[in-house]
Amino acid sequence: MTVTGTRQRLTREARFTQLVAVAWQIIRDEGTEALTLSHLAELAGVTKPVVYDHFTSRSGLLAALYREYDQRQNQKMDDALRTAKAELAPRATVIATAYIECVLLQGREMPSVLAALAGTPELEKIRREYAADFIEKCRALFAPFCAQPLRDAALWAMLGAAEGVSWAAVQGAITEAQAKDELEAVIIAMVQASV
Repeated sequence: MTVTGTRQRLTREARFTQLVAVAWQIIRDEGTEALTLSHLAELAGVTKPVVYDHFTSRSGLLAALYREYDQRQNQKMDDALRTAKAELAPRATVIATAYIECVLLQGREMPSVLAALAGTPELEKIRREYAADFIEKCRALFAPFCAQPLRDAALWAMLGAAEGVSWAAVQGAITEAQAKDELEAVIIAMVQASV
């Protein structure tokens, strides 16, 4: 990997975006173990204090990567939902497609980030927030098709299925199409069971 060049004056937001992009590149090229704040500073062409100001610690950097991934996934889902018919099957297709495609886009990097964050308070907090947001989004999206509110256990089972089939697709155990189809079927079955 090469240094990004001479130092440039960027806004705080633009610098954060640059650092996140360089961090993902380090993970892709060298693995998660190589991702340190000092290595990130070197390859981004900034001083260490700049990187520490944005992330404070390696765990903070990894947490920021997880949040960036989650925001990207939510944006993709929201964009697709705006154009989908307000019917059960099209909404289930959008959720399944967006979830699986986002995981596959990030490939093997996201599991490495999660593994590096394992056991940290940052990861537990982020995962709880992500799960709660995703479950509430699905509850609201599918409420019009349910005779009674979706059960929390059913929504958690759907999230578990999403994580499971996307992991299997990343590992090559199933195809992307199989993962999407299965997740869509799980979502539809969950909703129909509440009728």
